Amino acid sequence: MSGEQRAQITVLLPAYNEAENLPSVISELSEVLDADFERWAILVVDDGSTDGTRGVLEEMVARNPHLSYIRLRRNFGKSEALRVGFDHIDSEIVVLMDADGQDDPHELKKLLAELDEGSDLVTGQRSVRNDRFIKRNTSKVYNWTTSKVSGVEGRDFNSGFKVMRGEVAHSVEMYGELHRYIPVLASWAGFRVTEVPVEHRARLGGRSKFGRSRFWRGFLDLVTVKFLTTYETRPFHLIGGIGFFIGAIGAVLLGWMGVVKLTGGGIGQRPALIIGVLCAVVAVQLVTVGLLAELIVHLRRRRDPDTIAATRGSAIS
Repeated sequence: MSGEQRAQITVLLPAYNEAENLPSVISELSEVLDADFERWAILVVDDGSTDGTRGVLEEMVARNPHLSYIRLRRNFGKSEALRVGFDHIDSEIVVLMDADGQDDPHELKKLLAELDEGSDLVTGQRSVRNDRFIKRNTSKVYNWTTSKVSGVEGRDFNSGFKVMRGEVAHSVEMYGELHRYIPVLASWAGFRVTEVPVEHRARLGGRSKFGRSRFWRGFLDLVTVKFLTTYETRPFHLIGGIGFFIGAIGAVLLGWMGVVKLTGGGIGQRPALIIGVLCAVVAVQLVTVGLLAELIVHLRRRRDPDTIAATRGSAIS
């Protein structure tokens, strides 16, 4: 935003095939922002839409000086769209909303009030969801599991309606489908996260992008998040721990075979001998990999010792 006054608040709308919804969503959102903010902006990231979204945005940008958009060459997914958007935003406050009209911009005041109370990231908790039965119930399972595994309190991690300080937007890493875990990543980075109940509306038009495969991919990404937030700086605790556990099993089996051999028994054809040797070999490999991972982390931290401090403690003036 060189040459322009920095926006006080920027709303980021990732959009994929939302041509029929964007005019209504942006119009309503603009009215809300114009009433409460002097300096505001709306950034739409067109995630490779094929339904005429680009033409709709070009017409709206010509009429709305606060609106801009970025078009991705193909559909990369919501996380990549958010990453691109974060890279182009320099605001005190960043708002995430979906472009399907289900998020009510009039509820923005509730989230901003919680931000004023000291939170760094506020998620709009959809207390009553206007979605299909399958989507509502799979989300309940997903949210419960995410809270238990991550240790972060929350009931609606995947809500697309979020308000955060600019520092948070530039601190979380977005790739794959990690947009589902923005509150978890922010909490791990030392930011204060919370949720506020908001109204959730029915989709204005078009089709939902939710599919069954996203449910299973979400749980696989949860494993990734758990590893990154718990073992990123101490991988040996995980890899080496598994290695020592398997090694202990191998030691017990080989010890047993040693006693059998010393008492005159035959062990050449015993499955326990083969399993014991296999466990010992795997254990050595895992411990070695764990130590190499620790060495990589150590060298990275020596090369850039201020990374954590800059990420978790810096303030945006």
